[in-house]
Order: sequence, then structure tokens, then C-alpha cells
Amino acid sequence: MAQDLFQYEKMVETALRGVVREVMNRTARDGLRGGHHFYISFRTGAGGVALPPQLLAKFPEEMTIVLQHQFWGLEVDDHAFSVTLSFSGRMERLTVPFAAITAFADPAVQFGLQFQASASVSEATEAAVPAALPEPLPVGENQRAERPAAEIVTLDRFRKR
Repeated sequence: MAQDLFQYEKMVETALRGVVREVMNRTARDGLRGGHHFYISFRTGAGGVALPPQLLAKFPEEMTIVLQHQFWGLEVDDHAFSVTLSFSGRMERLTVPFAAITAFADPAVQFGLQFQASASVSEATEAAVPAALPEPLPVGENQRAERPAAEIVTLDRFRKR
């Protein structure tokens, strides 16, 4: 069998990560429409991931976040996205490089992607992600009353057994 000099699997993986990037760009620009919402799993120890220390301690390997009703300040660039989420009533900013994502799902339309865990995130990604976390944003009383606390879920309950 001939050697794969084109690295087709890597090209397909890059293209599929581009789908996630485009979805996140559209969401940052237009918001979530219809019933769309996202489950995003990522390797917390990957280069360029920025998490508060208490979340990293709780999820040292992998974490799944849900973008549905309770997210703010979604920003997307070529290498990563940043978003503010509420954890136990406390606003926290996370930055996740697309290379760190291991799974993406939009249950509203039964769409999902799983990715191979890359050994490392590129140096360009690491350079593009800020090293320090911003201070948590204050949460107004009206935000607490309107929205339930964020829920961290694992994708294990969605996997076929």
C-alpha cells in the first residue's frame, strides 16, 4: 500500500474543525437561533486553554460546556474561542483553542463531531491566546433570578454503549 503523503486524515480533521469555527463565528455574530445549542468537550490541559484554577482542578483532563441560554461575550478568532459562563453564580471567562476540542454536538439537529486528541496545540495558537485570565465579571441580581446555574455535563450519557 502506498504511503499517504497528503495526510488526508489530518486534512479532514482540519476541515471539520473549520465547521466548528464557522458555527462559533455565526453564533458570535447572530446569536443562537431556533433550538440550536452546543455541547463542546475539550482537553483542559491542552496548550492555550485558559480556565480558572478551580475548574482546572475539578476537570484536569476534559470538560464539557454547554452554550445555550447562559453565555456572554462569545469571541472567535482563527485559533480559539473565548466565552463567559456562569459556574455556581460566578462569571468565569474561558478560552478554548479549536485544536483542544474533542467533541462538538448540536442536539437540536442531531449533529455531532468527534476529533482525535492532538498531541499539542500549535505554537501559533498558544501565542494567540492570552496567558492570564480576566477578573470575573460581577453578576447582577436580575441575571441570577432569570437564569439557572450552568450545568457541566459529560458526553458519556450520550454515547452508545
